[in-house]
Amino acid sequence: MQALEDNSEKKGPTVVIVGGGFGGLRVAKGLRNAPVSVVLVDRRNHHLFQPLLYQVASAALSPADIARPIRSILRAQKNTQVLLDEVTAVDPKAKSVHLRNTEPLQYDWLVLAAGAGHAYFGNEHWASFAPGLKSIEDALEIRRRVLLAYEAAEQAESEEERLRRLTFVVVGAGPTGVEMAGALREIASETIPADFRRVDTRTARVVLVEGKDRVLSAMSKRASDRAQAALTNMSIEVRLNTFVTDVDAEGVLLGQERLEAANVIWAAGVRASSIGKTLGSPTDAAGRVVVEADCSVKGHPRLFVVGDMASQTSGSTHVPGVAQGAIQMGDFVARLIEEEARTGSRRQAVFTYRDKGSLATIGRARAVADVFGTTVGGLGAWLLWSGVHIAFLIGFRNKTFVILSWMWTYIRNTRGARLITGWTPGESASRKLPRPEV
Repeated sequence: MQALEDNSEKKGPTVVIVGGGFGGLRVAKGLRNAPVSVVLVDRRNHHLFQPLLYQVASAALSPADIARPIRSILRAQKNTQVLLDEVTAVDPKAKSVHLRNTEPLQYDWLVLAAGAGHAYFGNEHWASFAPGLKSIEDALEIRRRVLLAYEAAEQAESEEERLRRLTFVVVGAGPTGVEMAGALREIASETIPADFRRVDTRTARVVLVEGKDRVLSAMSKRASDRAQAALTNMSIEVRLNTFVTDVDAEGVLLGQERLEAANVIWAAGVRASSIGKTLGSPTDAAGRVVVEADCSVKGHPRLFVVGDMASQTSGSTHVPGVAQGAIQMGDFVARLIEEEARTGSRRQAVFTYRDKGSLATIGRARAVADVFGTTVGGLGAWLLWSGVHIAFLIGFRNKTFVILSWMWTYIRNTRGARLITGWTPGESASRKLPRPEV
């Protein structure tokens, strides 16, 4: 710990935060005036605005538009140190955090906010053929595959191969899946038709697969119905009550039906960071740590879990794994830690989740929103979705660049980040770039 303390203002006991996402960052910022020394550990050096990651995958935005270095965000906080490393385990009894590259960190308080990754429901080998969307690396890989599909279709020697290359299957009809399917349809039908000579990109087939009986199942039935109508109007095939039973390099098996498709994108499920398993505490089916009413781990009142890693119930509502849940948990935990650091004790507090509404976009000027007890759609919902996402982006530069990019895309109906990276001639377009485990 000495090397860390030398470069920061020591202000009392140590708070270790694992993860620089929405939850972890809110805890760190909430402790900016607390009499504690904060150490934030993340295996990446940037905070990622994950709700807009699909726009990087669909070539609407560049990675730098939705990410910002964590050190830059916290540079004004003299009591905070940022450490680039990967947490491998936590020992609650010894109050230590084990790291891959450096000595263990001792803590007085620990906040786990390491998020979640893809879940293939026991079929991890599918990841090579159906990349998920949780990191910039994932988004760039999907963008590469999508753009290469059109290049391959342009040179296809048979109609069957052309159809296979131009078939895009998105598995999972939550917000990410719906938004990705809409973006793929817009690319094919509106953005790139004039770019190609031998192939009509408008003939591309986009299939959205969902195991439940409606899309956007976490939203109201009315919002779900409006979203499905919009998807259908965009010529997106929606397959409900349908499960993927196999995925390979040539396509997918939907139940017993074989669908030839060179491009499969996974948005069907998540699994919490494996760090939670090292606590020895109960976890739910998705690997999330079951926490107490104050977001602490049972038997360890100074160990908190927030965001996608936490299985938390507020009243009769299970807190969803969305940004607003992580932000609210982060603010709540920061207040508890500061109170205890200042007074030596803390009140018995109960986390209360406030649902501020749900939003999902389907395409340009197409969106649905459940807000203030009502459901809206169309251009109004899209403007609301845009405003909310701009408000939560970190940094003036990011807000400005995203606004300008969206204006350009809306007016010119084009996408400015259509760059193919990570590919060399002769290489298979289905190559999966390495991605660290969650």
